[in-house]
Amino acid sequence: MKRLKNRYRYPVILLKQLVKTDFKLRYQGSVLGYAWSLLRPLAMFVILYVVFAKFFRLGDAIPSFPIYLLVGIVLWNYFAEVTSNSINSIVGRGDILRKINFPKYVIVLAGSISALINLFLNCLIIILFMLVAGVEISVSILWVPLLLVELFVLSLALSFFLSALFVRFRDVNYIWEVLIQGAFYLTPILYPLSLVPEKYAKLLMLNPVAQIIQDIRHAVVTPKTMTLHSSYNTWLIYLVPLSIIAGCTLLSIKYFRARSKHFAEEV
Repeated sequence: MKRLKNRYRYPVILLKQLVKTDFKLRYQGSVLGYAWSLLRPLAMFVILYVVFAKFFRLGDAIPSFPIYLLVGIVLWNYFAEVTSNSINSIVGRGDILRKINFPKYVIVLAGSISALINLFLNCLIIILFMLVAGVEISVSILWVPLLLVELFVLSLALSFFLSALFVRFRDVNYIWEVLIQGAFYLTPILYPLSLVPEKYAKLLMLNPVAQIIQDIRHAVVTPKTMTLHSSYNTWLIYLVPLSIIAGCTLLSIKYFRARSKHFAEEV
């Protein structure tokens, strides 16, 4: 334990400092400062709720649809924020990488933890909205931390891969912008899956992000939410998104380790 503690003592100290710096610089110079971490998802929620719930009436069949929609937006914003911001994380720290030798993974991990702090703050807002709206909090909410860990691992794995890939291929940023926008509409955030033909709804649910969002909605908002289990009628189907996450994690770690040796020369 002592050897392990000494080995990771410096990376942990560096990680803490990078998280503090990232969180401080995020809204530096803005009038509202850290309040934007809460106002951004709320503003997006209001716009989407008015358009899709009031005009198109997409959420009429879903109990507590405002909370249902807010949960999806907050979780998606976290995933998009972590992956999109990570792309330039290594290149953006190029000056430090050329001067100091330290574990490169700390840079990507710091950005993910900074976004995780924002996620926890937004979760407090969701709980407040639930109490105001009178949404019943059941024991199934205990599954939420495990599902958030699943989302954190997936987001971090993609972050390692994207940040390392961007060092060599600067087009990654533009490609990911297109992919993340398309993935937003392919994930059931704005619309209930009941509007999608069953065979396509089943395919959409194999997406790990969709699976996580729907499971959290099921645990927090309403048990009527369609989940991966209810779509396929078996718990074994969860091996598919978990295998995708495990595969992404192993591939990303292997690629990041191989490329990190050359970061200082290439950034």
